[in-house]
Amino acid sequence: MIRVCALYRFAAFPDPAALRAPLLAAAEAAGIKGTLLLAGEGINGTIAGTHDGIEAVLAHIRGLPGCADLEVKDSAAETMPFHRLKVRLKAEIVSMGVAGIDPTREVGTYVAPADWNALIAEPDTLVIDTRNDYEVAIGTFANAVDPGTASFRDFPQWFREHRDALLAGKARVAMFCTGGIRCEKATAFLKAEGVDGVYHLDGGILKYLETVPEAESAWAGECFVFDHRVAVRHGLEQGEHQLCHGCRMPVSPADRASPLYEEGVSCPACHGQRDEATRAGAAERHRQEMLARARGTAHVGARFDAAPRRDDR
Repeated sequence: MIRVCALYRFAAFPDPAALRAPLLAAAEAAGIKGTLLLAGEGINGTIAGTHDGIEAVLAHIRGLPGCADLEVKDSAAETMPFHRLKVRLKAEIVSMGVAGIDPTREVGTYVAPADWNALIAEPDTLVIDTRNDYEVAIGTFANAVDPGTASFRDFPQWFREHRDALLAGKARVAMFCTGGIRCEKATAFLKAEGVDGVYHLDGGILKYLETVPEAESAWAGECFVFDHRVAVRHGLEQGEHQLCHGCRMPVSPADRASPLYEEGVSCPACHGQRDEATRAGAAERHRQEMLARARGTAHVGARFDAAPRRDDR
């Protein structure tokens, strides 16, 4: 069984470029594959390999400045979900595109999953889902505001445009995302915008679904994840959504029952956007993937990872 490990840490890296080569060497020596992003604000990524290999890389990362308390989220895969290893330098480990936002200096208050329900149940708490529209569509917390954004980079403009209406009559703002990285950075943004009383779900939806009993849960639906599982539900059990290889969006069982759905090619959302040549090419790729799978090998074009944007979590 392959160990798949998602991680992030906001930390001050004055020279992230100097960290790249040693991190790459450590990951290569451990036989790890996946993607790690380095920026002046920290590290983010998902890697896969053996248990010992992952532990070796985590030990290296925890030795980086400000990363001693790095927390990770583990899952398992029967086959290696990545074809190669990439350690990339980025301007941000999660792209917001607003200059001067520094989560290493100031963020909102962390809220443990066990305390989250009470916070969002308060009538003067504004609850914001900081994820993208396709993620919100398959599951969210009751009464959470959906910004309807296609990218996290759209969040700042959305908030600025709707700020007055959003904050009217509210004493505090509570935000959440998949694993914690986007909502944590969003709290840094709101603090920079002069908003007080800002909170975010520690560990994100995944930690909530892992630790809060379903009978006590305020979550409805499934949670889109940026790995081979596509979506999870309570207990982090794999959900019913799959991935459309045409548009890279989650596809529900109802969508798959539609005559517009063709496995490996298109779904109801993108069926009309693809010409015959594109559809034929996708169908052939899917056929080759299925043949490779039957042989017990991985086709070079196989798409194991579920993320439309690997740095937009």
